Amino acid sequence: MASASPTWIDHFPGNFMWSNATLVTKGMAPYGAVALGEIDEVCERLRARQGEPHAWREEWSAVAARLEKSAGAAQARGECMSAGNLFLRAGMYYFTAERFIEPGPEKRAMGQKAIDCQTKGILRRYPNVERVEVPYEGKSLPALFMKAPGAAGRAPTMVAFDGLDNCKEMSVLFNGLEFAARGWHTLAIDGPGQGESLRLRDIRTRHDYEVAGTAAYEWVAARPEADPKRVAVMGYSFGGYYAPRIVAFEKRYCACVAFGAMHWSMEAWVDGIRRAVRTDAKSSAQSHFQVPWAFGAKDLDEAVEMAKRFDLSGVAGRIECPLLVAHGENDRIVPLDSAKKLYAAAGSKHKTLKVFTAAEGGAEHCQVDNRQLGVDAIADWLTPIFEG
Repeated sequence: MASASPTWIDHFPGNFMWSNATLVTKGMAPYGAVALGEIDEVCERLRARQGEPHAWREEWSAVAARLEKSAGAAQARGECMSAGNLFLRAGMYYFTAERFIEPGPEKRAMGQKAIDCQTKGILRRYPNVERVEVPYEGKSLPALFMKAPGAAGRAPTMVAFDGLDNCKEMSVLFNGLEFAARGWHTLAIDGPGQGESLRLRDIRTRHDYEVAGTAAYEWVAARPEADPKRVAVMGYSFGGYYAPRIVAFEKRYCACVAFGAMHWSMEAWVDGIRRAVRTDAKSSAQSHFQVPWAFGAKDLDEAVEMAKRFDLSGVAGRIECPLLVAHGENDRIVPLDSAKKLYAAAGSKHKTLKVFTAAEGGAEHCQVDNRQLGVDAIADWLTPIFEG
């Protein structure tokens, strides 16, 4: 539960929805994608506006617009690298602003601003990143491919799928930068129901996520920089369902990482959101519309029924490749018990459950309180697999 007084993790006591969303944004600070001073500025204004329905989008989009204007001015002066920093932070704040806007034209417009600014920032700051399209059922899934500078020959690659309310522009940084430093490429992809695929292309999620996983694998395997025998897949948050589901059916991946397990009973989780909305919406990390929107459901009632198909209980036993389940001891979105159930049910002979404790750090959901610890642990676990 959230604390009774403000802390770095619980910025808005009694309002887990805002506190968790703020923490997700703060978690991008180690990667230069946000500035803690700017976040503090916004949150201090929001502290007095928690009863106002439009306060969240207004405050976050205001600082984003200010930075976007400064980025344009810097670009006009030829200060491209500084412009990149400003565009990147503006994009991250637009993405935060978009989080609690209900689906519709305003949400789409804010999502477009976020993606445009994030892309401008990333491509200016990281010339080793390429924006790509992954063929998918007659359409395509947008992705960012970060190449490891100086990698010789065909190098290992990590395919990173997002969670329910994150995006490739975030994961290419908090995953890709560390993996690139270790000589690995990263394909950060917005799969069905994620990021740009959902916001701008109306591609909803699906329980049989191996379809998207196979599309991503085949794109990577066709790249001359990548070794098709050393391609791993990870998913974080809701991706803790996607990635295990993918490798249960797509056997060409050499390893799988659940960067935070997902609820063992997805139906119970979505029903919990429904019950929270009826009593105290602020107690849930998710808005009432996020799951229905990603699922393509008309409301939470329909989403609860659809969630029954998102079930690993009859699937996890099919997993054969090495599996890492990384989970926080104090995860308040997905209980640790779900991670233990995934680990126990997985058919892998080589499997690891890594639990981050409050004493060592990274105990929150997907190590958002210290994501560097989570990514380092994942990379250390993968190293002997990629080098073996």
